[in-house]
Amino acid sequence: MGESEAAGLRGRGNHGPGSADELLSPLTRVPVESLQDLGSPRTEGVSPEHVRLLAESESPLPPIVVHRSTMCVIDGAHRLHAARLSGERDIDVRFFEGSERDAFVFAVRANTMHGLPLTFAEREAAAERIVATHQDWSDRVIASVTGLSARTVAGVRARSTEHGPQSNTRVGIDGRSRPLDASVGRLRAWEIIREHPHVSLRELARRSGVSVSTVRDVRKRLERGEHPVPEKARAQRDVSAAGRDHQRLVSDDPEALLRELTRDPSLRFKEGGRALLRRLVTLCLTPVERDAMVGAVPPHRAPLVVDLARAAAGMWLDFAAEVERQRGTNEGEPPLGQNA
Repeated sequence: MGESEAAGLRGRGNHGPGSADELLSPLTRVPVESLQDLGSPRTEGVSPEHVRLLAESESPLPPIVVHRSTMCVIDGAHRLHAARLSGERDIDVRFFEGSERDAFVFAVRANTMHGLPLTFAEREAAAERIVATHQDWSDRVIASVTGLSARTVAGVRARSTEHGPQSNTRVGIDGRSRPLDASVGRLRAWEIIREHPHVSLRELARRSGVSVSTVRDVRKRLERGEHPVPEKARAQRDVSAAGRDHQRLVSDDPEALLRELTRDPSLRFKEGGRALLRRLVTLCLTPVERDAMVGAVPPHRAPLVVDLARAAAGMWLDFAAEVERQRGTNEGEPPLGQNA
């Protein structure tokens, strides 16, 4: 799946990739025993209570959607269990004709739009899988499929691709493919112009992966003897790289950074600075400490602990954003980690 499928978000009423009627077969009935409920993104399983409510309903239930090549249910696991509970031998089905990875995207979209909503953990797990199978999709596209925020998807992507290859382009909701860093396309256009000075703007744009207006600007800059990447964009790119390096250092050795902070007099000799250091100490968990604390959470308190941990993470994200904003205000610099 690529540009044409992401374009479906625009051309199919924003129902998501792989959700158009042409991907589904006409309605048919199949034996209940021939189906497998293995294609759903519901990692926490079906809800027995919801199954019972569906089984007791006197209204006809919508047909389920089944991946034809695997016979796995990708939308309607609860309805399938309800049919089994009611003793039904056959069930209404529409077959999904795409690949397994496309079927999973369809399943996630369907299960975030109707029926029993996916939990946050299930949607986050789904986003992680889609990031792996559709690396060129933008955070906004994946967010629209999973029902998460683009910011949450960006965090999932950062964790999922930290040590793996990443695509240099992203396909947006409008179906257009754009480079993550426009300066890369500008530099590529500059190299092509040097080797083929008479190539057309349209061909130059196609080969460099940027817009016609961008390559026109690159050509004019070269004619004036200027750098193909504007100075502001070059500065932002340097800051972004510095931010990524800093984040990598924090991830690799947070204790070393904390020791450095505790030696800073500007923090140690201020009440607010000392309070900050005390809070930061509690955040630097080793893997052993983390696993020990995870194991100490009793099952009946797990939901509350999860909610509190996520709330704390959100507050720290807001704190980091405010520090970055103050840094930019006070020093006239863009925030660390800002995209070019």
